[in-house]
Amino acid sequence: MRKPLFDFTDPDAATAWRAIDDRVMGGISRSAMRHAPAGHAVFEGTVSLERNGGFASVRSSPGERGLAGAQACLIEVRGDNKRFKLSLLTDDGFDSLNHQASFTPQGTDWQTVHLPLADFRASFRGREVTGAPPLAPANIRQVGLMIAARQAGSFELHIRRICLI
Repeated sequence: MRKPLFDFTDPDAATAWRAIDDRVMGGISRSAMRHAPAGHAVFEGTVSLERNGGFASVRSSPGERGLAGAQACLIEVRGDNKRFKLSLLTDDGFDSLNHQASFTPQGTDWQTVHLPLADFRASFRGREVTGAPPLAPANIRQVGLMIAARQAGSFELHIRRICLI
């Protein structure tokens, strides 16, 4: 069983995402999600550590994205060897608990990253939440991508698809 969450070969898929950068707390990092003419999305921008910043992120609009019994998330990407996080949220809130897993695309070739849902950790405002309930894959409503960990400078992550399996 496989459920596509986003297929970025469709030019309209990237329009469902909005930036949520460290500007929400006074930073000056900037990011965006756009559709590339080659038929995929690009999460790109610049991370700045100035003014206590240090992260850039994008998040999808809420929707019915869950899949009961899902065991993993697959993300087909190519990147610039920086570490990113995939976030899964089970509500429609802006500032709420999310479950995150990190990944680092290697090289410049397309690859499919397999992220077991058991490896996603509950987080709130960048801090792990101990004792939070595990991710309920049937209830996923929003998906996000983030670059943090003080990785200052420009970044680019190319994405073809995000699926639950």
